[in-house]
Amino acid sequence: MSNVNVLLVEDDTNFGSVLKAYLSINEFNVTLVADGARAFKTFIEGEFDICVLDVMLPNVDGFTIARRIKEHNSRIPLIFLTAKTLKNDIQEGFSIGADDYITKPFDSEVLIWKINAILNRDKLSNGAANAPKTTYEIGSYTFDSEVRTLTHSGVEDKLSPREADLLKLLVENANSVLQRDKALLTIWKDDSYFAGRSMDVYITKLRKYLKDDPSIEISSVHGTGFMLKIKH
Repeated sequence: MSNVNVLLVEDDTNFGSVLKAYLSINEFNVTLVADGARAFKTFIEGEFDICVLDVMLPNVDGFTIARRIKEHNSRIPLIFLTAKTLKNDIQEGFSIGADDYITKPFDSEVLIWKINAILNRDKLSNGAANAPKTTYEIGSYTFDSEVRTLTHSGVEDKLSPREADLLKLLVENANSVLQRDKALLTIWKDDSYFAGRSMDVYITKLRKYLKDDPSIEISSVHGTGFMLKIKH
């Protein structure tokens, strides 16, 4: 299977390099990360079709990385690699949303079979019925995230790409807290002070767009993030 982007997170540099080379020979595009602390940032900065994660990693373990990845994109397939065969560990992996769990040592060809099976399964299931949602009702507003329009009482505002991306994240997390770092890393690819100040400006702009419906509020949650409150 060609043109498949794989995020491989493996701290054993020798094993990781060999596995990357084998996958590359079989026409997979592989990004190898050895440190758990860098894995999630690498994921959100790239475009991956599947993640292959070692469980035992330095700094941040594979289960923690998987949870963050699933919070960011619940549809991304995951395969865990591990030397641990305890039932509780396997159960935890599947509870996070893993598609498979491979114990070391294993035949690299088996991993390829599993990757192809998972991606072919997802390709068959992702028809038009499962197309990503692009239109949202926000109180008395209609928001189209694909064409970046916000419509109210027949008046249409055209949003900038970042305004639309931020509003979409808020809508998808409506009536719950949108974490600042999640929004910054997803949209700005950066969680620095200056990126944070930029996001605050965009939040102010979105509040102005939505000001004509008193049932809608974007509130700041001190030290945590923002919440789009929609009163029904």
